[in-house]
Amino acid sequence: MTDPIADFLTRLRNGIMANHKVVDVPASNVKKEMTKILKDKGYILNYKFVDDGIQGTIKIALKYNPETKISAIKNLKRVSKPGLRKYCGAAELPRVLNGLGIAILSTSQGVMTDKEARQKNVGGEILCYVY
Repeated sequence: MTDPIADFLTRLRNGIMANHKVVDVPASNVKKEMTKILKDKGYILNYKFVDDGIQGTIKIALKYNPETKISAIKNLKRVSKPGLRKYCGAAELPRVLNGLGIAILSTSQGVMTDKEARQKNVGGEILCYVY
């Protein structure tokens, strides 16, 4: 697999389109941090790390509106790809939907949202947009 983060986002996107309650994703440290951010920001209900001795999996419980059955995640967009990396400094961090969405960045201080990166005054690689 050449782009595991794109695979992570695609599995979430496919699970949402098929109205699944739980999605299984192969685990990695970056995916675990991205999952924690999605939980903290309210885009998913819950997650659980399952260690099977080899790589492990992440079980992600997707979040839907109980009345309309519409997902909390409207769109997941991969920004920095293996063929063309996108980096930004602390001064030019992106605002997703004028602050309504989040950008997930990989910085020297770990994986964080664009708002946290602005507060810490760090830049990094823009992994994806979520709204």
